[in-house]
Amino acid sequence: MRSQQDSAAGLRHLITLEGLTRDSLSSLLDTAERYRRLPGQPAYEGRELAGVTVANLFFEPSTRTRASFDLASRRLGAHVLNLDLHSSSRAKGESMLDTIYTLEAMNTDVFVIRDSEAGMPEFLIDHVAPHVSVISAGEAHVSHPTQGLLDVLTIRTHKRRFSGLKVAIVGDIKHSRVARSTATALATLGTTDLRLVAPEALLPDEAEFKGAQRFTRIEEGIAGADVIVMLRIQKERMAQAASLDDAAYFREFGLTPQRLKLATGSVLVMHPGPMNRGVEIASEVADGPRSVIREQVNNGVAVRMAVLAAIAATLTRHRRPL
Repeated sequence: MRSQQDSAAGLRHLITLEGLTRDSLSSLLDTAERYRRLPGQPAYEGRELAGVTVANLFFEPSTRTRASFDLASRRLGAHVLNLDLHSSSRAKGESMLDTIYTLEAMNTDVFVIRDSEAGMPEFLIDHVAPHVSVISAGEAHVSHPTQGLLDVLTIRTHKRRFSGLKVAIVGDIKHSRVARSTATALATLGTTDLRLVAPEALLPDEAEFKGAQRFTRIEEGIAGADVIVMLRIQKERMAQAASLDDAAYFREFGLTPQRLKLATGSVLVMHPGPMNRGVEIASEVADGPRSVIREQVNNGVAVRMAVLAAIAATLTRHRRPL
């Protein structure tokens, strides 16, 4: 795989958080904080991506990630093209690589890609032109780097530290790209107390998430937690999805007001969305005072602006002269 960074340590691609240093992650978070605007404030308007064309290629459903990449690109002055499976020639059988080559010929500089096929982003960065960048907007169950970044930005905003934090990730961890990227970011930034909480069938393989504690009872897993990240059951990635009982799952693993009392009084409740209320989380918790779920959405735009700006700065060193 071609490196995600160029020889000057500039960000060329972003398909995983693995291999990025603490300083690299912190720099992206610092930039995102400068871009962040609270709801009701005027949106940031800049020219960091002036002359850059960004193609958002989403071949899996998305609301938050797709909308935030679109807004992030436009707020930095980019030309933006949005394609999904139904509006592209992939619906006619065209390969992803031919789609990329077609859009490269139209002077596209950055591809933001969500795809259900594991390994696709890595394959593409090995085949795109030297002046073109690839950003993963979600790769199968493998990784979701910008979600990992926005999660740790949300935590840093409230906790101002990562060392010593007790973080519980609860739900369908086995099929979650969010869990993998957020756990990677947390470990890089210094969190050592990570708890994985799920039914046995939804826990990942033992070789993954090294150093994390595993729990099959939510009450034990969230006891004393500073941060709780709730995940939905990803039935679209399961063969046995029809046999799952939502009500039974909520009784065993749903985050309720009563269970939330087991965590610290200053606990943060997070969820990458989309939420299934009454399945993995009660509405009283999702909308309650400990919830930062909407803040995560706000931070998503800022983080994606930071990633795009970092990549645009690198692109200027690789673009062909007129």
